[in-house]
Amino acid sequence: MPVDDMEGGLLWAKLGVLTVAAVAVPLLVPRKYVPVDPKDPWKPIPEQTASLLSMMLYYWLEKTVVEAYRMPHLPLERLPPLADYDSAKYLVKRSFKHLDPFEVKRKDEHLFFGLMRVFRTEYVVLAIMLVLQVLTQFASPIGIRELLRYLETDGEGATIRPWVWIAWLFFGGLFSSIAGQWYIFTTTRMLVRTTGIVTQLIFEHSLRIRIKAEIADTPANSVANTAVGTPDTASLADGEGSDGQENDNGSPTNSNSDGDTMRASTVSVTMGATAKGKQKAGSISGESRKSVSNATSAEGEKSGNLVGKINNLVTTDLDNLINGRDFLFIVIMVPLQVCFCVWFLYNILGWRHNCSAFAGMGMMVVLFPLPGYVASRTQTVQVEKMKMTDARVQNVTETMNVIRMIKLFGWEPRVAEQLSEKREAELKYQWQYRILGLINAILNHVIPFITMIVTFVCYVSIMDGIHVNAASAVFSSMSVFELLRQSLHGVFGMLPAIIRAKVSLDRVNEFLHKTELLDQYTEEPDRSEYIPPTKDASTHLLGIRNASFTWSSDNDGLSTPGTSRRNFTLRVDDEVFFQPGHINLLVGPTGSGKTSLLMALLGEMHYIPSGPDSFYNLPREGGVAYAAQESWVQNETIRENILFGAPYDEVRYNKVIDQCGLRRDLSLFDAGDQTEVGEKGLTLSGGQKARITLARAVYSSAEIILLDDVLAALDVHTSKWIIDKCFKGDLVRGRTILLVTHNVAMATPIAEFVVSLGTDGRIVSQGSLSKALAKDKKLSEEVAEENQEIKKAENEVDHEEPNVEAKKSDGKLIVAEEVSVGHVSWAALRMFFSSLGGGHPFLFWMLCVGTLALSELADTIQTWFLGFWARQYEDHDPSEVKVPFYLTGYAMLLVVSSVFYCIGYVFYVYGALRASRDIHKTLVTSVFSTTLRWLDMTPTSRIITRCTQDIQAVDGPITDYFRGLLELSMSMVVKLAAVVIMSPVFLIPGVLVAVLGGWCGQIYMKAQLSVKREMSNARAPVLGHFGAAIAGLTSIRAYSAQKMFRKEAYKRIDRWTTSARTFYNLNRWVCVRIDVLSSLFSSGLAAYLVYGGRFNASNTGFSLNMAVGFSGMILWWVRIFNEFEVSGARNLERIEQYVQIEQEPKPTADGVPPAYWPASGGLKVEKLSARYSQDGPRVLQEISFEVKSGERVGIVGRTGSGKSSLTLSLLRCILTEGKVYYDGLPTDTLNLDALRSSITIIPQIPELLSGTLRQNLDPFEQHDDAVLNDALRAAGLFSVQNDTDEGRITLDSQISSGGSNLSVGQRQILALARAIVRQSKLLILDEATSAIDYATDTVIQTSLRRELNKDVTLLTVAHRLQTIMDADKIMVLDAGRIVEFGKPSELLKIDQGRLRSLVDESGDRETLYAMAEGSIASA
Repeated sequence: MPVDDMEGGLLWAKLGVLTVAAVAVPLLVPRKYVPVDPKDPWKPIPEQTASLLSMMLYYWLEKTVVEAYRMPHLPLERLPPLADYDSAKYLVKRSFKHLDPFEVKRKDEHLFFGLMRVFRTEYVVLAIMLVLQVLTQFASPIGIRELLRYLETDGEGATIRPWVWIAWLFFGGLFSSIAGQWYIFTTTRMLVRTTGIVTQLIFEHSLRIRIKAEIADTPANSVANTAVGTPDTASLADGEGSDGQENDNGSPTNSNSDGDTMRASTVSVTMGATAKGKQKAGSISGESRKSVSNATSAEGEKSGNLVGKINNLVTTDLDNLINGRDFLFIVIMVPLQVCFCVWFLYNILGWRHNCSAFAGMGMMVVLFPLPGYVASRTQTVQVEKMKMTDARVQNVTETMNVIRMIKLFGWEPRVAEQLSEKREAELKYQWQYRILGLINAILNHVIPFITMIVTFVCYVSIMDGIHVNAASAVFSSMSVFELLRQSLHGVFGMLPAIIRAKVSLDRVNEFLHKTELLDQYTEEPDRSEYIPPTKDASTHLLGIRNASFTWSSDNDGLSTPGTSRRNFTLRVDDEVFFQPGHINLLVGPTGSGKTSLLMALLGEMHYIPSGPDSFYNLPREGGVAYAAQESWVQNETIRENILFGAPYDEVRYNKVIDQCGLRRDLSLFDAGDQTEVGEKGLTLSGGQKARITLARAVYSSAEIILLDDVLAALDVHTSKWIIDKCFKGDLVRGRTILLVTHNVAMATPIAEFVVSLGTDGRIVSQGSLSKALAKDKKLSEEVAEENQEIKKAENEVDHEEPNVEAKKSDGKLIVAEEVSVGHVSWAALRMFFSSLGGGHPFLFWMLCVGTLALSELADTIQTWFLGFWARQYEDHDPSEVKVPFYLTGYAMLLVVSSVFYCIGYVFYVYGALRASRDIHKTLVTSVFSTTLRWLDMTPTSRIITRCTQDIQAVDGPITDYFRGLLELSMSMVVKLAAVVIMSPVFLIPGVLVAVLGGWCGQIYMKAQLSVKREMSNARAPVLGHFGAAIAGLTSIRAYSAQKMFRKEAYKRIDRWTTSARTFYNLNRWVCVRIDVLSSLFSSGLAAYLVYGGRFNASNTGFSLNMAVGFSGMILWWVRIFNEFEVSGARNLERIEQYVQIEQEPKPTADGVPPAYWPASGGLKVEKLSARYSQDGPRVLQEISFEVKSGERVGIVGRTGSGKSSLTLSLLRCILTEGKVYYDGLPTDTLNLDALRSSITIIPQIPELLSGTLRQNLDPFEQHDDAVLNDALRAAGLFSVQNDTDEGRITLDSQISSGGSNLSVGQRQILALARAIVRQSKLLILDEATSAIDYATDTVIQTSLRRELNKDVTLLTVAHRLQTIMDADKIMVLDAGRIVEFGKPSELLKIDQGRLRSLVDESGDRETLYAMAEGSIASA
């Protein structure tokens, strides 16, 4: 008898006190908050002060969960605040000493080891949790084994009572859950921190890198690099240097990609009203052709591969990196689990009969190469499928970028057909991928069963009559085999993620250690000898002495003509010093190095000193401001873009607005300067962006201002305003300005010091303008020529900058992204379910659900059959048991289960592919059939997302998660039914557990949906800010604004971290609760089976097995349902929203015109009114006119007079009233595709597709090459290029997306050729020649007169009076009404007439009168 037995009740009291002191107090007492920085303590949050028990069971989240359940949407502000140890500022401080190449001690150390040092504590915790999880996972098999053994022997020889094993089942499951959830809690916390750290690390390093061109060697680029040879009559836009690349959003970069502008004058300074960026055109002489291909720009290079790579690093690579964080699973958990499994089987199946365990293991090893082979085949198919997906995505992206053109040309049905073909090719591989997935699933299903069969066959065949506890052996070993299967399956599932993580980690490491940095961050010991000894004397000077500069440090300073910009070398052989306090001009031909000179001063280029006295200096004490040639704006309001972090001074700010010519633009925006400019300034025209960039530089307090061709994107009148009001104004007086320009004539009044550069990157002259003109005759001629161009430009009818049509009074962007609150709408799910079911939904669902039910039933009977087989050894002599009979029965059940599963799966995959096809087709048709107004209000990127990302979700996650839900639901129903059949009393507890689990899940999902939305909304600004900063690196460094951008990055990362931490912690909250419910159910059932009645061991084992399976599935059901709703069905909902958008009239059989129509180009308009929306104002007011077939009509009027509205209403692109008759038929009775395919419009900036010129002229392969070449000849292409030109344009020439590797003039000629190929009877030119020079305009106008058939009617919306003065008739519009219409000669006779006043105001009055009278040719 124990000594302390005599104490009686006192003993239990002592035990109670001890338990409270040793267990309860440590578990329940709140923890003390310890700030990570004692000097800057934060307000502690619940996570930092919660007790250990609260942390283990996530009670500290209860308040957030309840609040989210009660509110429709929980905003970010109501989530648990950020802990100080998760703040970006602290994480940077903690990690950069191990990760930043400039702070680590070992420079060549791989990033992996740095991350391991940063997270060493976390990884130790993870290792401990994994070991605990492995140990506690065996609680269930051990508990089941001991309980069944107790039942088999009726408790004979048992030293431990059954209630211990029942408690063991409960607490084992609980502790396993706590360990597992703490593991995930730690890894998700690491995931969030790593995202913040790596984003900031890449951002920080990006601030040090040298931006340089990295151009892929594609056919398009090779064409772009070869200047298209043209005589002086042609025009080449500065876009020639852009190497056919696209900017970040996929739209063409129309601006010159080289900091070096066109030859000082060869440019028509007339800008198109909506010209974006630098679209000046000019004639390129033979000498300057070589330099065109060198042209790129310091900021324009942002479209190079480096920026794309950096953006990839913080998106794709970062995702890959954090998805590989669980490598300890393979290193620690799997080996440990396998060892325990082998030991357990070895132990269960008896020491004397251990060969059965090894036979089973051996079979598993032999069969495992099969899934490996299927996985490799799957990977091959996946690679091919991704190629097809890429092809479709590329096609969709390009199509959506030119969707306005497609609608205007009536191409929707044909383009939709092309997209369908791409989709079919993709779905073919999707089918193969799914079938391989089925084979893999079957193998994963079959291998464990074969392993079990082999194990049990060996086991029973060598029993030799020895009495063995068969049921306990069978059912406990089944649990172990399931564990083993999950482990090995997990390895195969995790390896690809870890491999991807390794590749991405290597890429980030390479970026940190191999990317070329600015000179100030590069250690070059041999540079010291060149440091000027008299540095102090030169600190106030602004200039360069005796040095060369290149774009790359691997360049030796030598370059040959025609080499790419990366090999360009700027050379200052003597010295060039700019005059402080004055305006200094930099002039020279394209590719001469004007931008390079600014970049060299800013330290952006690689400095190569030529001698001991070499140096360059840009005094930064008084501040430096910089306006890039390719205007850079942030996605903020106009005011924030101008202030750029500087304090707001109302008087100074208003002066800047006035002097930069922004007052009228702001008045056109309802929200004024509070208008958001959008990503990359999408709400602004090129001219507006240029002036905002200039305003930022002028508003700053910097003493030195560097301006890179800011006048390029402006028309003559705006440029004059800037020079007169801004450069001669008080705000820039006394400041040092370096102005790169090619508008030399216009800048003459302000030029106090001029530096002229030659084509070889050397200084030609410096001093006064007269000195520069005297030294450079060509420059002198060009200034004279430009003066003529300026004079001609005054003939423009309308020189006011256009503005974006759609405005919102709050300044917010066009239309806010649609955000749904609550659960997914039934309409979205119905669309998916009806597409799945197809034409025979009842049959489909019967087959899918019926086969799944039969498969699950066969699975369950298998488990019961095993127990029945084992019971035969209890009831009969082992020699009487017919092993082959039971073995065959078991195998047959396995085959039946697999066959039914396969049939159901194949039908489901077939339905899923049908859904993918139908939903894609419905979406594309809906977008193609929508109105232009909707397209104007919706960013293209959003439409592309619907057609790519959301459609990908239909192909993958949505169908996968829904199938998973079906399988789990069926499995749970069958398992619960089995438990209830064996133990009917457990129907109520089973249902109760399911209901409680579902209720938990409901609460969890309500919170999760809110947090997920906030998390998604918070991630976009992080990436947006990052992308904007990378795009404007040169500007940020010039302004020394790195600190400001770091601070903003910290703020945005902290917002994302707040929502992300809560998002992942909510998962832990629900998992622990459902795991507790599961453990309660299993242990409750075990207690009932042991104490509640007489049950044989095999039936008890079967019930327990089903119960454990059922309760374990509750959590997975909740999780998969949540994933289906959050990750999948949201995409469905977004697609469904775009299926319900406003639509144009659908084609009908009655709307098909006769085959002969149109036979002529006659046009009759009666009382035509038009508006852009149902409730919008009329933009055309009951106008009537008639144009006879073959007439040429010019249309003029100021901004807002209705010129473009008239062209759109003729094509029925906007809402119209009244009648339009085209060749005798009323257009409102015709199908839209028939009408639009019979009219051709050439817009101001023609849109071209990437591909060959042949594909652009004839996208549907309807004509032969002879017809296409005739059209090119007719359009005037061959008159602006020679057959001997090396880079001449042919039908096989590659055109980059948007035609960005062609000049504006060339694009106009190709658009005209496309119009000639279409052979329409009505041709509309919508200011089509406004953005090109007179020479090219003359070629186009001559071609139009000569080549068009006599019955082709031509409507020309004119920007220049010269274009239309020899037309048959001229229409003058004002406020949507026709104020004059008739022959030009007659209109000019009207006193006080509108046309007459326009002509009288122009500089070429006599010429225009003569043209109207027909006395001189318009050429």
